[in-house]
Amino acid sequence: MLINGINTPTIEHFSELQLIGLSLEMSVTQNSTGLLWSRFGPRIKDIENKTANYKLSLQEYPIDYFKEFSPDKSFIKWALVPVSNLSSIPEGLASFTLKKGLYAVFKYKGPSNDPSIFQYIFSKWLPNSEYVLDNRPHFELLGEQYKNNDVQSEEKIYIPVKPK
Repeated sequence: MLINGINTPTIEHFSELQLIGLSLEMSVTQNSTGLLWSRFGPRIKDIENKTANYKLSLQEYPIDYFKEFSPDKSFIKWALVPVSNLSSIPEGLASFTLKKGLYAVFKYKGPSNDPSIFQYIFSKWLPNSEYVLDNRPHFELLGEQYKNNDVQSEEKIYIPVKPK
């Protein structure tokens, strides 16, 4: 939501979610997101028990990742879809359970390769909010309005938080 031109998140309790997907280790400087999605995209049709049409782009960061940020520091990125259960995982894919928790949810419209929304979240919104970063996965929900690097693309950005 924009208030006076500033992106203000909603604070939401996110329920546990079972997912199936593919992951790669990468860094900001060695970004392999395109490769990850090009490998996972064709495999989505093999997942039998999908529960929704959206996808998740999820990041697992080491515990000190943001305390001593370096664009060369590695993290794990996942390309995922939600499923009803983890009983049937296609060969070559893996399961991921996203635990429940509190998230600041930002609605973003613009190209996915524009880092300004994350600069705003971490340098402006978070330090001035009633929250601190929690050590849980960060993710973007990519729904029907998501168009990758298109200026009309829409997504929701989920940042794990806890009260100060």
